[in-house]
Amino acid sequence: MSKERKSILSLMLLILAVIGFGYLTYVSLPKIKLGLDLAGGVSITYKAKEANPSDTDMDDTVYKLQQRVEGYSTEAEVYREGNDRINIDIPGVSDANKILEELGKPGSLVFIDYENGQQVITGDQVKSAEAVTSKENSKTVYYVKLTLTDDGAKAFAEATTRLVGKNIAIIYDNTVVSNPVVQVPITNGEATITGMETAEKAEQLASTIRIGSLKTELVELRSNVVGAKLGQEAISTSLKAAAIGFAILIVFMLIVYAVPGLASVLGLTLYVELVVCLLAAFKLTLTLPGIAGIVLSIGMAVDANVIIFTRIKEEIGGGKSVDAAIKAGFSKALSAIIDGNITTIIAAIVLFALGSGTVKGFATTLGLGIVVSMFTALFITRTALNSFYVLGAKNAKLYGSKKDDKVIDFLSKRYLFMGASVLVIIAGIVTVGMNEMKTGSKFNYGIDFKGGTSTNVTFNENLSLEDISARVVPVVETVTHEAGTQTQKVEGTNEVIIKTRELSLEERDALNNALVQSFGVDAEKITAENISAAVSTEMKKDAIWATVWATLLMLIYIFIRFKKLSFALGSVLALIHDVLILVTCYAIARWSVGSTFIACILTIVGYSINATIVIFDRMRENLGNMKKNTTKEEIVNLSITQTLSRSINASLTTFIMVLVLYIMGVSSIREFALPIMVGIVVGTYSSVCLAASIWYMFDKLETKSKK
Repeated sequence: MSKERKSILSLMLLILAVIGFGYLTYVSLPKIKLGLDLAGGVSITYKAKEANPSDTDMDDTVYKLQQRVEGYSTEAEVYREGNDRINIDIPGVSDANKILEELGKPGSLVFIDYENGQQVITGDQVKSAEAVTSKENSKTVYYVKLTLTDDGAKAFAEATTRLVGKNIAIIYDNTVVSNPVVQVPITNGEATITGMETAEKAEQLASTIRIGSLKTELVELRSNVVGAKLGQEAISTSLKAAAIGFAILIVFMLIVYAVPGLASVLGLTLYVELVVCLLAAFKLTLTLPGIAGIVLSIGMAVDANVIIFTRIKEEIGGGKSVDAAIKAGFSKALSAIIDGNITTIIAAIVLFALGSGTVKGFATTLGLGIVVSMFTALFITRTALNSFYVLGAKNAKLYGSKKDDKVIDFLSKRYLFMGASVLVIIAGIVTVGMNEMKTGSKFNYGIDFKGGTSTNVTFNENLSLEDISARVVPVVETVTHEAGTQTQKVEGTNEVIIKTRELSLEERDALNNALVQSFGVDAEKITAENISAAVSTEMKKDAIWATVWATLLMLIYIFIRFKKLSFALGSVLALIHDVLILVTCYAIARWSVGSTFIACILTIVGYSINATIVIFDRMRENLGNMKKNTTKEEIVNLSITQTLSRSINASLTTFIMVLVLYIMGVSSIREFALPIMVGIVVGTYSSVCLAASIWYMFDKLETKSKK
């Protein structure tokens, strides 16, 4: 088969793939599970069985329940309501009874010596319980795998050594749910319970053990199906904004990169379609933090194309033929794309493994998007571009030409850049201190971070969420004198849940009176309880440790790939700088620190490291080709100048998409988009103006230490 026929066939198959996946995208969109903020879900309230449970036990139970319900969705929220209640909001589901049945009744669990009734271990000494299906001698077997805490492992080792051949009964709420025989001493803290006839029975036992390991016994108080926090308007405007932003992106790529831009349009279109289809196929729950992960991965997909196309322009400007320039462009861009994507994938894996809630949701969509973006950039775009060339697009003018630019002396201004950054960070530290002195809080913490008051109101009419935003929220905020009110509808009723900052008794009375006067509601049907933060202390710790470990592993990877500690330190210090600047903006501008705050910070971490690696990759290449009379200062300035158009274009395309989201979105969407726009600007600034300068300073120290 001739090259022309192969190219025609490849292009036809690619276009058919875009059309086919476009149809699947249309079909899959309604099937994507949306989070509480976008689509609502089930809300369950439990009450502690014992009177006046301790804060420690309640907080521990909240954290363990959070881990339990993440099996339904990583975006599930668990928080305290009042002193003895725990509320669970699970997005993307609508059958409360099914959830209650599968989740189980949180009661007491003990393991006892079945002969003498002595306690062996208690439920809170079980770290995890998992149903397992495996093949043994061509036969399918079902069992439950237990992992114990250190204390539990020690007690279990002693008991099982003594009770070989005897039964250890598992008793849940005074009922024997399993009575296995000890086969051998179990000393490693891991045990299996066999003998289940079906996978369902194994899962039922595992679920009972998991829910029974909670410290505090709970009883169900109520369960409701609740509506979205943001409403249909937020979803529709976000989709329109995404479509407009993507259209602007396509026009930009076509104008700036011509034929390569057309190839990228096919690749990026297929990328978006694949991500949507995979979200639906894997039944992943999509929320605002998840959208942040997708925005970042779209930015990296565009970035990969920009790196390649800039390289092609350079090769043509250097005198190569179009065919040779295309091959060289993909070849020379490969290391930067791989290194940038792998560091981000490392971050996504660590954040998913160690994080919880919002962090897991962000990591899932980011990891998925990165894998798909690498595939489309390195294979789909390349196939399309080669096909266009073979079919007649051979004129160099259709690809553009980039000759050596006048080298900009960035390095000489390094102290100016560093001084400006230090001043901004110091201003942030001072502002944080002043905020704490004035208000008692370092930042403007939202309900998700500091808790508040949940008020349930039954209206005389069935209000839409848009009506609630337009009519009810202003009335509420005249009492609270603070923005950030969250509202949810209880499906099938006229009941609305209103979440605000914590209200005093006087403010609760004032709010009740305002609702009665404005809407004629029955004051007797208004109830209020204080609620804890949906982002618990443990979740914050998980997020911090996950970010620390992700940063450390990225540093190690960069050190291995670039073979110099100065590269790793330069990239990580630039990353830390970006986070500190963004946090400074949160302090000075008093942006609300809510659940999207974590996602915004993580987005900037991923964006910053990728932008820096592109410059470092060019520095590594130039250092390898360094002539004897060339200084490292010249190499640094040359590398930044060579990649400057890529830095600007990649950042501009991502910024435009988020800007459209900011302009068209509802208030909660804008609250999420604004920090990301600032972060994109800061990340570009640090990559261009700081990262290489930090490398240069550390490299000089390394060189001196070796002498």
